[in-house]
Amino acid sequence: MLLEDLNKFGSLELLAKQVVEGFITGLHKSPFHGFSVEFAEHRLYNSGESTKNIDWKLYARTDKLFVKRYEEETNLRCQVILDLSSSMYFPEKSNKNQLRKIDFSCFAAAAIINLLQRQRDAAGLSSFSAAVEEHTECKSGLTHIKRLYNILEEKLNSPAPLRTTRVAEALHEIADKIHRRSLVVIFSDMFESASDKDNDALFSALQHLKHNKHEIILFHVMDEKVELELNLENRPYKFIDLESGEVLKANPSNLKEEYSKQMKAFQKELEYRCGQYRIDFVNVDVNKGLENVLMPYLLKRTKMH
Repeated sequence: MLLEDLNKFGSLELLAKQVVEGFITGLHKSPFHGFSVEFAEHRLYNSGESTKNIDWKLYARTDKLFVKRYEEETNLRCQVILDLSSSMYFPEKSNKNQLRKIDFSCFAAAAIINLLQRQRDAAGLSSFSAAVEEHTECKSGLTHIKRLYNILEEKLNSPAPLRTTRVAEALHEIADKIHRRSLVVIFSDMFESASDKDNDALFSALQHLKHNKHEIILFHVMDEKVELELNLENRPYKFIDLESGEVLKANPSNLKEEYSKQMKAFQKELEYRCGQYRIDFVNVDVNKGLENVLMPYLLKRTKMH
């Protein structure tokens, strides 16, 4: 659906704007009505502070106390990090509207950048596979934001590369490049390797980001029906490792129970370790809507002010 919409709107920037406007309209009809479309100019009132800047008109509409925010208060810095490793190019496109993990992540990243624009915040973009491929610093200028949309648009419909992932190394490198305290938003399937040693390296890299005083949201991007549950037809398949090219011929019904058990254990371990480091961990399914990304982002941003 999103790829179809991209053809209709002609650019990722316009589509992101449309998605966010629809999301904000939905907020007005939900229990989160208090967030309001005015969140760019307001923040929630903190008990004990001066009441002189309370916006009483907004209070009358939302029944919540908001304070008018001045320009210097609005500038949050957000670094969006995109995993470009081969496994993110799953599932293989069976039709032109098939959404891969990389496509979903690009759409979600563009929508977050649009929210950052509306809130007068600064956005940066990093991408990695075996190494850091792109790193732009956080800025809020229009030329810079347009460049970020262009970078994301290039990734859409790009062919799947055959390359390995070094998530841990890349995150360590990006952590060293982000100097000022930021909100860091990561889109990744976190597929590094099956070994415990590599898992420890992965969590060490996340801890490095957290140690640098950044706030982090990790969006764990999956095609849950296939990748978590191995929900495929009962017939022989040829499974190809997208990063090594290794081939395994098997019937999914013979693997399903053990595979699903191991994948759920991996996901649970990720969630547990993120909880230990106070990293927000959000499972997102490419077959579901972008509101599953935008709402956690918005809640996190609101807590940061």
